[in-house]
Amino acid sequence: MHRPSHRIALLLLAGSLQACATGDTDDPGAGQPAGDPSAPLRFDVAPRQAAYLADEPVLVDVTITNTSAGDARLLAWMLPDADLEEPLFEVTQGGQRAAFVGPHYKRAHTEAADFVPLAAGASITRQVDLARFYDLSRTGDLEIQLVVGARELVPDGASAGAIRSNTARTWVEGHAQPAAELAPVTIAGPLSFSRCSTTQMDTVTQAVAAANSMSDGAVSYLAGSPSATPRYTTWFGTFSTGGWSTARSHFAAIADAFDTKPVTVDCGCKKKYYAYVYPNQPYTIYVCSVFWSAPLTGTDSKGGTLIHEMSHFNVTASTDDWAYGQSAAKSLALSDPSRALDNADSHEYFAENTPAQP
Repeated sequence: MHRPSHRIALLLLAGSLQACATGDTDDPGAGQPAGDPSAPLRFDVAPRQAAYLADEPVLVDVTITNTSAGDARLLAWMLPDADLEEPLFEVTQGGQRAAFVGPHYKRAHTEAADFVPLAAGASITRQVDLARFYDLSRTGDLEIQLVVGARELVPDGASAGAIRSNTARTWVEGHAQPAAELAPVTIAGPLSFSRCSTTQMDTVTQAVAAANSMSDGAVSYLAGSPSATPRYTTWFGTFSTGGWSTARSHFAAIADAFDTKPVTVDCGCKKKYYAYVYPNQPYTIYVCSVFWSAPLTGTDSKGGTLIHEMSHFNVTASTDDWAYGQSAAKSLALSDPSRALDNADSHEYFAENTPAQP
């Protein structure tokens, strides 16, 4: 296939700038967490090419090595993969961080099947197309580093802190934003459905009604006099008028979305999760297999799951996933109220209010 001459010139220029840009492999500490040279895992990141044109996948290989004397169990969704499930990479261009535009999931409790074994001394290599998960719309040099919390990746390990890879470098021509998932849509009243059976549509309609009621209830609660109520401090930590105002604005946007926005629910996900969304693609929510067995209301409910996912959208509350589950969300409120106000599960549990708190 013949390429236009201007693109050949771009590629030649990038190649001359990045001829040796395959990563800081001469750094003896690359892949070790800051302050912990005895970390049992090492990550090595290597781009497949020194430069990528706009129509090419931006492929990087990540090699994970167990440098310890014992076997390890790695949490699958905290590993790089073709279907990247967490914002594991810090991708910067000209000192500016490229935004993660991949999916945000609500997950159930971990089980044995959620772990990948890695024997002592063994390595595994995974490949990721960064253009599918990061905003690479600008042209220029990229710096790529994988950063993952040691206890998030190895929950039963002893290490803390973050495991960091080497810093790899490459060049990219600006890529278009990843396209939204497309599937046939059925419109039923105020809701739209994709890949849903008639029974699933009925269930989702009930779940949206529950989410609407809970989010409206949260708005009414937060319209009251700001104070250190048990309900607020349990999920959002130390009281402040600023924090209360933030929670109120978040739930106002969430409730308005359920009340007035074109919400679409897609039932095609078969993963063992509750649901996921793309934060920059409102207002489509993808529900997964665990969603269907959840109660309609109460803790980790269908209605609460939809609130969790609605909070992720950049146009509502733009929340992240700092902690999953009631116990972890309560601990987060105690240790880091600002992150609790940015945590999707904290919003869900505040809205579900189970067991009820004043």
